[in-house]
Amino acid sequence: MSDDKEIKNRMTVRRLNVYYGDKQALFDVKLNIPNKNVTALIGPSGCGKSTFLRCLNRMNDVIEECKVEGKVTLDGENIYRNSVDVVLLRQKIGMVFQKPNPFPKSIYDNVAYGPRIHGLTKSKSELDEVVEKSLSRAGLWKEVKDRLNEMGTSLSGGQQQRLCIARAIAVKPEVILMDEPCSALDPIATAKIEELIEELKRKFTIVIVTHSMQQAARVSDYTAFFHLGKIIEDGKTKKIFGEPKSKQTKDYISGKFG
Repeated sequence: MSDDKEIKNRMTVRRLNVYYGDKQALFDVKLNIPNKNVTALIGPSGCGKSTFLRCLNRMNDVIEECKVEGKVTLDGENIYRNSVDVVLLRQKIGMVFQKPNPFPKSIYDNVAYGPRIHGLTKSKSELDEVVEKSLSRAGLWKEVKDRLNEMGTSLSGGQQQRLCIARAIAVKPEVILMDEPCSALDPIATAKIEELIEELKRKFTIVIVTHSMQQAARVSDYTAFFHLGKIIEDGKTKKIFGEPKSKQTKDYISGKFG
């Protein structure tokens, strides 16, 4: 895939409808996800943000009663075509979850896992390099370089979340999805993750679900406001927070509901 800043939208979503059994969760959602920017998804609990995020790498496929209609493209290719290899798709579109979830393996093996299963490295020295580079990118290398054989679960919560980010970027994705990556962390760990997001967007396209309005305002370039399964408003973050067009957006941002 091209690594060019000129690709204006890395992903596009058109007429996306999602159903869990008889219940419709998303209604006719349309959104552009710009390349090498951070797009924040905001809105009250249960409004469809996480459901939408999981549509972007077909994580909803694993939910039996979930049905997805519409078109989601990565670099112009519809990711819901039958011929798409979902394993390869998830290599290109990585995911970091709300609660840090390192594998019950060493710090080294957590990061090496993806490159090994996808056959991305040809030798131990190449793998060592990927592990070091990924941990460095995740702002963790200096803290763990002498403890690589220790369990990933022995790290603090904030370090575990950065380990999960290192694991996601080790397979060289194009897009990183983050589902409330700081909600289980203290303010200091949260600040580190936010600095990291700022750093990572130079190389990756990032989509983040956040319940924190302040966080969305700090870290994102674009924001989409979800309410009851629909996007009420989306655009540049400064515009959404400074001059929202919709009264609903204004009321949510000012704390009148949520």
